[in-house]
Amino acid sequence: MITAYAYQNRELITTELNVGDKVPESTLWLDLLKPDDAERQWLRSFSAEEVPDEEDIKEIEASARFYQNQDGLHINSLFPQRVSSDVRAVNVSFNLRERFLLTMREEDVGLIRLLRNYLRLGRLDITTPQGLLLELFTLKVDYLSDLIEDIYSILENVGEQVFNDEELDGVFKLITLQEDSNGKIRLSLLDTQRSLRYMQRYYRDRLSDENLKDIREMLSDIESLMPHSQFIFDKLQFLLDAAMGFSGLQQNKIIKIFSVSAVVFLPPTLIASSYGMNFHIMPELDWRFGYPMAVALMLASAAGTYFFFKRKGWL
Repeated sequence: MITAYAYQNRELITTELNVGDKVPESTLWLDLLKPDDAERQWLRSFSAEEVPDEEDIKEIEASARFYQNQDGLHINSLFPQRVSSDVRAVNVSFNLRERFLLTMREEDVGLIRLLRNYLRLGRLDITTPQGLLLELFTLKVDYLSDLIEDIYSILENVGEQVFNDEELDGVFKLITLQEDSNGKIRLSLLDTQRSLRYMQRYYRDRLSDENLKDIREMLSDIESLMPHSQFIFDKLQFLLDAAMGFSGLQQNKIIKIFSVSAVVFLPPTLIASSYGMNFHIMPELDWRFGYPMAVALMLASAAGTYFFFKRKGWL
């Protein structure tokens, strides 16, 4: 799907384009969502260089994610997206041209919808494609900050759940999920930092003083968020160690019960085994009180062993 956006007097004008249509002169933002082969071919018709495909957008090398050519500045950036209780990272390709900002993506991204709504409501004052790109990155940094706060809120109650037998399985799943989410958040922060530094270093001559100021502020925000992300990793590791330690302690208690039970019933078993032997000469076999004596002896030996363990504090 190809959508062209023009933004004039804080009013968003949306135009759906078909293959073969010309890009309107007033276009500020050209967005391609899940482009097919025909739409990619249409884009090549007014591009000086090769159009990156889906595999190119997913490349992790810096030379593939940040570069300039005749079509302008190219940045491939990871955008976080919460799906239920999970956080996903979606690759979005940006091509900053003289006339407009070109975006390509294989999935719908919540932050792009949010930017579109802000434009539709007239909440932003944007007149250049550079300003549009930086506004989207500003929303991204703010959203990453919100995601980190969400993880903080979730982990506040995990400490109490760690010491609850019935919730241990859920705690392990929760810790694993939050560790994965925090990893994607940190990856998005690092990716955003690299993108902004590339723009600051190699695209400075095409940015206004206000744009450069926005970049510096975002880099400062990212630097402040990095320690929070690392703290979450440390806290998750502590909670995981605590949960595993408590789980091991509970298992040891169960094994301890079986061990003590085996030792307590060992003397009665020895007595019963002795009187269960089939020797001809066993005086107690003909004794009238032999059976009650054997039972009493087994009970006394079991009770004696139990109280011995109890006195030692092993129970």
